[in-house]
Amino acid sequence: MSYHDPWPRRLRAARRLAQAALVPEVWRHGRVVPAYWWDGHPNFGDDLTPWLLPAYGVVPVHRMPQHARLVGVGSVLEFLPPEFDGVVWGSGLMSDAPHALPHARVLAVRGALTRDRIGATGETAFGDPGLLVSRRTRRPAPRWEVGFVPHGHHRSHAGFAAVAAATPGSRVVNVHQGARRTVREIAACRLVVTTSLHGLVAADAFGIPAVWTTLDPPLSGGDFKFRDYESVVTPGRTRQVLWQEGIVPAELAAAAWSADAETVAHLADGLERAIGRLDEEVRGLRRFPLGALVSD
Repeated sequence: MSYHDPWPRRLRAARRLAQAALVPEVWRHGRVVPAYWWDGHPNFGDDLTPWLLPAYGVVPVHRMPQHARLVGVGSVLEFLPPEFDGVVWGSGLMSDAPHALPHARVLAVRGALTRDRIGATGETAFGDPGLLVSRRTRRPAPRWEVGFVPHGHHRSHAGFAAVAAATPGSRVVNVHQGARRTVREIAACRLVVTTSLHGLVAADAFGIPAVWTTLDPPLSGGDFKFRDYESVVTPGRTRQVLWQEGIVPAELAAAAWSADAETVAHLADGLERAIGRLDEEVRGLRRFPLGALVSD
């Protein structure tokens, strides 16, 4: 069976409900909400939505965009129809183009560029919810000097792999794992080099110096999502390093720096306050547990 077949989808839904049931906040205040996140293949950035939300008493159950009442982590807003009137929490656009969502209840967006291009108004928090990972799990003791976090499209990039192999004490992090495992691997690095946005986000959550770069094949939307994210985390500054043939580990390390801890904490606080407004924006949320929700 493939990842997309009905039974694997139902098993993933059942596993997520079982994992949510282990979170005390779910039993105290748990609400079940139909939610959309990209679930086309295993990827830790997309897995952040069902991993993070139970800590805030929210149990997201995957539904297609037209049936969702909440969208969370990821560059997913282009998938929403113009009439979408559910909640947006920390989501972003993939590409630098207008995508008006006039009826959406925008609690938070990834960055200022997304806010402007969807036409969000009113009280809107900023930041990628991945910044909350350090509030979901403690940072382990460092195990690796440098963590190389290639986007799934770049796992076979020969130049990136060669630099990682030439770096003493390095770890190449597989982003096609669940959120918790991948986050803990990134958190156990002293420095992060990434072509994955959520590699950068996770590094920032733990205060780890980081740099990001772009490789071939280019990602959909180019570097827009990085610029969007940095518009609120490091406004006016970037940690982008232009990848060149022959680049050496020392150049990457010299370019790495940490996002301001107070800025990260401020954004994380805003994201938590925003999800706390969910009940105000989505009426009729059902209480956990609801076993029937594993059906497709």
